[in-house]
Amino acid sequence: MKASTFVYPWDVNGDPEAPARIAALGVAQVTLAAAYHSTRALTPRHPRHRIVTAEHAAVLYPADDRWAGRELRPYAAGAWAPGDAFGEAAAALAEAGLDVHTWVVLAHNSRLGAEHPDTSVVNAYGDRYPWAPCIAQPATRAYLTDLAAEAAVRPGARGTELESLGWYGLQHLHAHDKTGGIGLGDAGQYLMALCFCPSCREGYGRQGLDADRLAAAVRTALEPVWQGAPSDGAWPGIEKLLGETFANTTRAYRDETARTLQEQAVAAVRAAAPDGFRVLLHADPVSYHVGANPGVDPAHILSVADGVVVPCAGGTGTLTPFARQEREGAVIAANFTVVSGMGGSPGTLAADAAEARRLGATELRLYHAGLASDGDLDTVRSALAGL
Repeated sequence: MKASTFVYPWDVNGDPEAPARIAALGVAQVTLAAAYHSTRALTPRHPRHRIVTAEHAAVLYPADDRWAGRELRPYAAGAWAPGDAFGEAAAALAEAGLDVHTWVVLAHNSRLGAEHPDTSVVNAYGDRYPWAPCIAQPATRAYLTDLAAEAAVRPGARGTELESLGWYGLQHLHAHDKTGGIGLGDAGQYLMALCFCPSCREGYGRQGLDADRLAAAVRTALEPVWQGAPSDGAWPGIEKLLGETFANTTRAYRDETARTLQEQAVAAVRAAAPDGFRVLLHADPVSYHVGANPGVDPAHILSVADGVVVPCAGGTGTLTPFARQEREGAVIAANFTVVSGMGGSPGTLAADAAEARRLGATELRLYHAGLASDGDLDTVRSALAGL
Protein backbone atom coordinates (compact mmCIF):
# COMPACT_ATOMS: atom_id res chain seq x y z
CA MET A 1 0.00 0.00 0.00
CA LYS A 2 1.76 3.15 -1.20
CA ALA A 3 2.35 5.76 1.48
CA SER A 4 3.28 9.43 1.33
CA THR A 5 4.12 11.81 4.12
CA PHE A 6 3.51 15.54 4.29
CA VAL A 7 6.63 17.71 4.57
CA TYR A 8 7.46 21.42 4.63
CA PRO A 9 10.49 22.78 2.75
CA TRP A 10 11.91 24.10 6.04
CA ASP A 11 11.97 20.54 7.38
CA VAL A 12 14.49 19.68 4.66
CA ASN A 13 16.44 22.76 3.65
CA GLY A 14 19.49 23.19 5.87
CA ASP A 15 19.25 19.65 7.24
CA PRO A 16 21.32 17.32 5.03
CA GLU A 17 20.08 14.25 6.93
CA ALA A 18 16.38 14.94 6.41
CA PRO A 19 15.85 13.35 2.95
CA ALA A 20 17.41 10.02 3.94
CA ARG A 21 15.56 10.02 7.26
CA ILE A 22 12.23 10.54 5.49
CA ALA A 23 12.99 7.88 2.87
CA ALA A 24 13.90 5.43 5.66
CA LEU A 25 10.34 5.64 6.98
CA GLY A 26 9.28 3.38 4.14
CA VAL A 27 7.28 5.95 2.18
CA ALA A 28 7.57 6.11 -1.60
CA GLN A 29 6.42 9.71 -1.90
CA VAL A 30 6.46 13.06 -0.15
CA THR A 31 3.71 15.66 -0.41
CA LEU A 32 5.77 18.84 -0.18
CA ALA A 33 4.20 22.23 0.53
CA ALA A 34 4.42 24.63 -2.41
CA ALA A 35 1.75 27.13 -1.31
CA TYR A 36 0.81 27.20 2.34
CA HIS A 37 -1.09 29.21 4.95
CA SER A 38 0.40 30.94 7.99
CA THR A 39 1.60 28.56 10.68
CA ARG A 40 3.95 28.09 13.60
CA ALA A 41 5.72 24.75 13.37
CA LEU A 42 8.18 22.67 15.34
CA THR A 43 11.26 21.29 13.62
CA PRO A 44 12.44 18.89 16.35
CA ARG A 45 15.53 17.57 14.52
CA HIS A 46 16.71 20.52 12.45
CA PRO A 47 20.34 21.53 13.14
CA ARG A 48 19.62 25.27 12.80
CA HIS A 49 16.21 25.92 14.39
CA ARG A 50 13.41 24.42 16.46
CA ILE A 51 10.53 26.79 15.63
CA VAL A 52 9.53 28.14 12.24
CA THR A 53 6.96 30.94 12.09
CA ALA A 54 5.38 31.37 8.67
CA GLU A 55 3.84 34.80 9.20
CA HIS A 56 1.35 34.70 6.34
CA ALA A 57 0.05 32.54 3.53
CA ALA A 58 2.68 32.40 0.80
CA VAL A 59 4.05 30.56 -2.18
CA LEU A 60 7.29 28.79 -1.37
CA TYR A 61 8.89 29.40 -4.77
CA PRO A 62 9.37 32.49 -7.00
CA ALA A 63 6.00 33.38 -8.58
CA ASP A 64 6.06 33.99 -12.32
CA ASP A 65 4.97 36.98 -14.41
CA ARG A 66 1.36 35.84 -14.83
CA TRP A 67 0.59 37.98 -11.78
CA ALA A 68 1.96 41.24 -13.15
CA GLY A 69 -0.52 44.08 -12.69
CA ARG A 70 -3.10 41.93 -10.88
CA GLU A 71 -4.64 43.07 -7.60
CA LEU A 72 -5.05 39.55 -6.24
CA ARG A 73 -1.75 37.74 -6.36
CA PRO A 74 0.19 35.30 -4.17
CA TYR A 75 2.52 36.59 -1.48
CA ALA A 76 6.19 35.68 -1.38
CA ALA A 77 7.43 33.89 1.70
CA GLY A 78 9.72 35.65 4.13
CA ALA A 79 12.82 34.35 5.87
CA TRP A 80 11.07 31.09 6.75
CA ALA A 81 11.20 29.93 3.10
CA PRO A 82 13.44 32.21 1.02
CA GLY A 83 14.06 31.91 -2.70
CA ASP A 84 12.92 28.68 -4.30
CA ALA A 85 12.53 26.83 -1.02
CA PHE A 86 10.23 24.28 -2.62
CA GLY A 87 12.64 23.58 -5.48
CA GLU A 88 15.60 23.15 -3.15
CA ALA A 89 13.75 20.70 -0.92
CA ALA A 90 12.21 18.85 -3.87
CA ALA A 91 15.62 18.24 -5.44
CA ALA A 92 17.07 16.87 -2.20
CA LEU A 93 14.07 14.57 -1.63
CA ALA A 94 14.18 13.29 -5.22
CA GLU A 95 17.88 12.57 -4.82
CA ALA A 96 16.93 10.33 -1.88
CA GLY A 97 14.68 8.32 -4.20
CA LEU A 98 11.34 9.85 -3.24
CA ASP A 99 8.59 10.90 -5.64
CA VAL A 100 7.69 14.53 -4.99
CA HIS A 101 4.11 15.80 -5.26
CA THR A 102 3.10 19.37 -4.49
CA TRP A 103 0.88 20.32 -1.56
CA VAL A 104 -1.13 23.41 -2.47
CA VAL A 105 -3.41 25.29 -0.03
CA LEU A 106 -5.89 27.46 -1.91
CA ALA A 107 -9.01 29.08 -0.36
CA HIS A 108 -7.43 29.73 3.04
CA ASN A 109 -5.45 32.94 3.29
CA SER A 110 -5.70 35.39 6.19
CA ARG A 111 -3.38 37.97 4.65
CA LEU A 112 -5.49 38.11 1.50
CA GLY A 113 -8.55 38.77 3.64
CA ALA A 114 -6.77 41.42 5.70
CA GLU A 115 -5.48 43.34 2.69
CA HIS A 116 -8.52 42.76 0.47
CA PRO A 117 -11.43 42.45 2.90
CA ASP A 118 -14.02 42.43 0.13
CA THR A 119 -12.76 38.98 -0.90
CA SER A 120 -13.80 37.35 2.38
CA VAL A 121 -16.81 35.27 3.36
CA VAL A 122 -19.36 37.44 5.23
CA ASN A 123 -21.74 35.70 7.62
CA ALA A 124 -25.40 36.53 8.29
CA TYR A 125 -24.39 39.00 11.03
CA GLY A 126 -22.06 40.94 8.73
CA ASP A 127 -18.85 39.52 10.24
CA ARG A 128 -16.04 38.86 7.79
CA TYR A 129 -13.86 35.75 7.90
CA PRO A 130 -10.50 37.05 6.62
CA TRP A 131 -9.06 33.52 6.47
CA ALA A 132 -11.83 32.41 4.09
CA PRO A 133 -11.87 33.81 0.54
CA CYS A 134 -15.37 33.63 -0.92
CA ILE A 135 -15.16 31.19 -3.82
CA ALA A 136 -18.23 32.69 -5.53
CA GLN A 137 -16.44 35.94 -6.41
CA PRO A 138 -15.16 36.00 -10.02
CA ALA A 139 -11.82 37.65 -9.21
CA THR A 140 -11.17 35.25 -6.36
CA ARG A 141 -12.01 32.25 -8.54
CA ALA A 142 -9.59 33.47 -11.21
CA TYR A 143 -6.88 33.95 -8.57
CA LEU A 144 -7.41 30.49 -7.10
CA THR A 145 -7.47 28.79 -10.49
CA ASP A 146 -4.21 30.41 -11.59
CA LEU A 147 -2.59 29.76 -8.23
CA ALA A 148 -3.55 26.09 -8.46
CA ALA A 149 -1.92 25.76 -11.87
CA GLU A 150 1.27 27.59 -10.91
CA ALA A 151 1.83 26.09 -7.46
CA ALA A 152 0.87 22.56 -8.44
CA VAL A 153 3.09 22.17 -11.48
CA ARG A 154 6.55 22.82 -10.07
CA PRO A 155 9.70 21.46 -11.72
CA GLY A 156 10.29 17.88 -10.65
CA ALA A 157 6.80 17.31 -9.24
CA ARG A 158 4.94 14.24 -10.46
CA GLY A 159 1.53 15.19 -9.09
CA THR A 160 -0.30 17.52 -6.76
CA GLU A 161 -2.69 17.50 -3.82
CA LEU A 162 -4.99 20.50 -3.67
CA GLU A 163 -6.22 21.49 -0.21
CA SER A 164 -9.01 23.95 0.63
CA LEU A 165 -10.41 23.92 -2.90
CA GLY A 166 -13.94 24.77 -1.81
CA TRP A 167 -15.83 26.68 0.85
CA TYR A 168 -14.21 27.67 4.13
CA GLY A 169 -16.29 28.62 7.18
CA LEU A 170 -16.04 29.60 10.82
CA GLN A 171 -13.83 26.73 11.93
CA HIS A 172 -10.25 27.94 11.80
CA LEU A 173 -7.29 27.43 14.10
CA HIS A 174 -6.61 31.07 14.92
CA ALA A 175 -4.21 32.74 17.34
CA HIS A 176 -5.55 32.38 20.91
CA ASP A 177 -8.83 31.08 19.53
CA LYS A 178 -11.87 31.69 21.76
CA THR A 179 -14.73 30.35 19.64
CA GLY A 180 -15.29 27.00 21.33
CA GLY A 181 -17.60 28.18 24.11
CA ILE A 182 -20.76 27.06 22.31
CA GLY A 183 -21.08 23.76 20.50
CA LEU A 184 -22.40 24.67 17.07
CA GLY A 185 -22.57 21.16 15.66
CA ASP A 186 -22.98 20.48 11.95
CA ALA A 187 -26.10 22.62 11.73
CA GLY A 188 -24.63 25.67 13.43
CA GLN A 189 -21.41 25.41 11.47
CA TYR A 190 -23.36 25.35 8.20
CA LEU A 191 -25.41 28.39 9.14
CA MET A 192 -22.31 30.29 10.23
CA ALA A 193 -20.61 29.38 6.95
CA LEU A 194 -23.31 30.83 4.69
CA CYS A 195 -21.84 33.83 2.90
CA PHE A 196 -23.60 37.14 2.29
CA CYS A 197 -21.00 39.03 0.29
CA PRO A 198 -22.37 40.82 -2.80
CA SER A 199 -21.54 37.89 -5.08
CA CYS A 200 -23.36 35.39 -2.86
CA ARG A 201 -26.35 37.68 -2.35
CA GLU A 202 -26.60 37.88 -6.11
CA GLY A 203 -26.25 34.10 -6.33
CA TYR A 204 -29.08 33.52 -3.89
CA GLY A 205 -31.21 35.87 -5.98
CA ARG A 206 -30.59 33.73 -9.05
CA GLN A 207 -31.93 30.82 -7.01
CA GLY A 208 -35.10 32.76 -6.20
CA LEU A 209 -34.12 33.67 -2.63
CA ASP A 210 -34.23 37.11 -1.06
CA ALA A 211 -30.82 37.51 0.62
CA ASP A 212 -32.11 39.79 3.39
CA ARG A 213 -34.88 37.35 4.30
CA LEU A 214 -32.39 34.49 4.21
CA ALA A 215 -29.94 36.31 6.51
CA ALA A 216 -32.76 37.09 8.95
CA ALA A 217 -33.81 33.43 8.89
CA VAL A 218 -30.24 32.35 9.65
CA ARG A 219 -30.02 34.71 12.63
CA THR A 220 -33.38 33.50 13.94
CA ALA A 221 -32.36 29.86 13.51
CA LEU A 222 -29.15 30.43 15.45
CA GLU A 223 -30.74 32.22 18.41
CA PRO A 224 -31.53 29.01 20.36
CA VAL A 225 -27.97 27.83 19.74
CA TRP A 226 -26.53 30.99 21.34
CA GLN A 227 -28.82 30.36 24.31
CA GLY A 228 -27.30 26.91 24.78
CA ALA A 229 -29.82 24.65 23.07
CA PRO A 230 -28.15 21.58 21.52
CA SER A 231 -27.70 21.81 17.77
CA ASP A 232 -29.00 18.83 15.82
CA GLY A 233 -26.45 17.09 13.66
CA ALA A 234 -26.41 16.24 9.97
CA TRP A 235 -28.60 17.64 7.23
CA PRO A 236 -32.04 17.08 8.86
CA GLY A 237 -30.90 19.34 11.70
CA ILE A 238 -30.07 22.09 9.24
CA GLU A 239 -33.44 21.74 7.51
CA LYS A 240 -35.13 21.89 10.90
CA LEU A 241 -33.35 25.09 11.92
CA LEU A 242 -33.48 26.95 8.62
CA GLY A 243 -36.48 25.40 6.88
CA GLU A 244 -36.32 23.02 3.94
CA THR A 245 -36.57 25.64 1.18
CA PHE A 246 -33.82 27.89 2.50
CA ALA A 247 -31.63 24.92 3.45
CA ASN A 248 -31.87 23.01 0.18
CA THR A 249 -31.65 26.08 -2.06
CA THR A 250 -28.54 27.44 -0.34
CA ARG A 251 -26.94 24.01 -0.49
CA ALA A 252 -27.65 23.71 -4.20
CA TYR A 253 -26.08 27.13 -4.81
CA ARG A 254 -23.01 26.37 -2.71
CA ASP A 255 -22.53 22.89 -4.15
CA GLU A 256 -22.63 24.23 -7.71
CA THR A 257 -20.24 27.06 -6.87
CA ALA A 258 -17.70 24.64 -5.40
CA ARG A 259 -18.10 22.07 -8.18
CA THR A 260 -17.45 24.54 -10.96
CA LEU A 261 -14.40 25.98 -9.20
CA GLN A 262 -12.99 22.48 -8.71
CA GLU A 263 -13.55 21.71 -12.38
CA GLN A 264 -11.84 24.94 -13.46
CA ALA A 265 -8.87 24.51 -11.13
CA VAL A 266 -8.24 20.89 -12.07
CA ALA A 267 -8.52 21.74 -15.77
CA ALA A 268 -5.99 24.56 -15.33
CA VAL A 269 -3.56 22.23 -13.56
CA ARG A 270 -3.92 19.60 -16.27
CA ALA A 271 -3.33 22.19 -18.99
CA ALA A 272 -0.06 23.22 -17.35
CA ALA A 273 1.13 19.73 -16.36
CA PRO A 274 3.07 17.07 -18.25
CA ASP A 275 1.47 13.76 -19.20
CA GLY A 276 0.95 11.43 -16.27
CA PHE A 277 0.74 14.23 -13.72
CA ARG A 278 -1.67 13.16 -10.97
CA VAL A 279 -4.22 15.57 -9.46
CA LEU A 280 -5.82 14.79 -6.09
CA LEU A 281 -8.12 16.89 -3.91
CA HIS A 282 -8.35 16.93 -0.13
CA ALA A 283 -12.03 16.19 0.33
CA ASP A 284 -14.87 15.31 2.68
CA PRO A 285 -17.74 13.16 1.33
CA VAL A 286 -20.44 15.41 2.85
CA SER A 287 -20.91 18.23 0.35
CA TYR A 288 -22.04 20.91 2.84
CA HIS A 289 -18.96 20.50 5.06
CA VAL A 290 -16.40 23.30 4.88
CA GLY A 291 -12.70 23.75 5.62
CA ALA A 292 -9.34 22.38 4.57
CA ASN A 293 -11.10 19.20 3.39
CA PRO A 294 -14.13 20.79 1.72
CA GLY A 295 -17.26 18.81 1.10
CA VAL A 296 -17.67 17.29 -2.35
CA ASP A 297 -20.01 14.96 -4.19
CA PRO A 298 -17.90 11.75 -4.41
CA ALA A 299 -19.17 10.72 -7.83
CA HIS A 300 -18.55 14.15 -9.29
CA ILE A 301 -15.10 14.73 -7.85
CA LEU A 302 -13.85 11.33 -8.99
CA SER A 303 -14.99 12.20 -12.50
CA VAL A 304 -12.92 15.39 -12.36
CA ALA A 305 -9.74 14.53 -10.43
CA ASP A 306 -7.55 11.43 -10.26
CA GLY A 307 -8.51 10.87 -6.67
CA VAL A 308 -8.96 12.25 -3.19
CA VAL A 309 -7.12 12.57 0.10
CA VAL A 310 -9.64 11.79 2.84
CA PRO A 311 -9.29 12.82 6.51
CA CYS A 312 -9.44 9.74 8.74
CA ALA A 313 -8.42 11.19 12.12
CA GLY A 314 -12.02 10.77 13.29
CA GLY A 315 -12.45 7.32 11.76
CA THR A 316 -12.22 5.60 8.40
CA GLY A 317 -15.93 5.75 7.59
CA THR A 318 -15.28 8.83 5.42
CA LEU A 319 -13.64 6.53 2.87
CA THR A 320 -16.73 4.50 2.06
CA PRO A 321 -18.67 7.04 -0.07
CA PHE A 322 -15.63 7.43 -2.33
CA ALA A 323 -14.89 3.71 -2.53
CA ARG A 324 -18.50 3.01 -3.55
CA GLN A 325 -17.93 4.89 -6.80
CA GLU A 326 -15.69 2.08 -8.06
CA ARG A 327 -13.96 4.30 -10.57
CA GLU A 328 -11.11 2.32 -12.07
CA GLY A 329 -7.71 3.77 -11.22
CA ALA A 330 -9.04 6.33 -8.76
CA VAL A 331 -6.75 7.10 -5.83
CA ILE A 332 -8.43 7.05 -2.44
CA ALA A 333 -5.77 8.07 0.05
CA ALA A 334 -6.55 7.67 3.75
CA ASN A 335 -4.97 10.52 5.69
CA PHE A 336 -3.85 9.69 9.25
CA THR A 337 -2.21 11.97 11.79
CA VAL A 338 0.88 10.26 13.19
CA VAL A 339 2.01 13.02 15.55
CA SER A 340 1.12 11.93 19.09
CA GLY A 341 1.25 15.46 20.46
CA MET A 342 -1.36 16.57 17.92
CA GLY A 343 -3.81 13.81 18.75
CA GLY A 344 -2.40 11.31 16.28
CA SER A 345 -2.04 7.59 16.90
CA PRO A 346 1.09 6.21 15.27
CA GLY A 347 0.84 3.12 17.45
CA THR A 348 -2.35 2.02 15.69
CA LEU A 349 -1.18 2.89 12.18
CA ALA A 350 -0.87 -0.72 11.02
CA ALA A 351 -4.39 -1.56 12.19
CA ASP A 352 -5.77 1.73 10.87
CA ALA A 353 -4.17 1.12 7.48
CA ALA A 354 -5.59 -2.38 7.30
CA GLU A 355 -9.08 -1.10 8.08
CA ALA A 356 -8.68 1.70 5.53
CA ARG A 357 -7.69 -0.82 2.87
CA ARG A 358 -10.70 -2.97 3.74
CA LEU A 359 -12.94 0.06 3.20
CA GLY A 360 -11.44 0.83 -0.18
CA ALA A 361 -8.39 3.03 0.43
CA THR A 362 -5.65 2.54 -2.14
CA GLU A 363 -2.95 4.68 -0.51
CA LEU A 364 -1.93 6.25 2.79
CA ARG A 365 -1.08 9.82 3.74
CA LEU A 366 0.83 10.48 6.94
CA TYR A 367 0.64 13.85 8.67
CA HIS A 368 3.44 14.85 9.28
CA ALA A 369 7.10 13.71 9.03
CA GLY A 370 8.54 17.10 9.95
CA LEU A 371 6.38 17.59 13.06
CA ALA A 372 6.62 14.10 14.56
CA SER A 373 8.98 13.11 17.36
CA ASP A 374 11.72 10.54 16.86
CA GLY A 375 9.59 8.06 18.79
CA ASP A 376 6.60 8.65 16.53
CA LEU A 377 8.76 8.22 13.43
CA ASP A 378 10.20 4.95 14.77
CA THR A 379 6.66 3.68 15.31
CA VAL A 380 5.64 4.73 11.77
CA ARG A 381 8.69 3.03 10.31
CA SER A 382 7.81 -0.24 12.05
CA ALA A 383 4.17 -0.02 10.96
CA LEU A 384 5.01 0.61 7.31
CA ALA A 385 7.56 -2.20 7.28
CA GLY A 386 4.79 -4.61 8.26
CA LEU A 387 2.28 -3.53 5.64
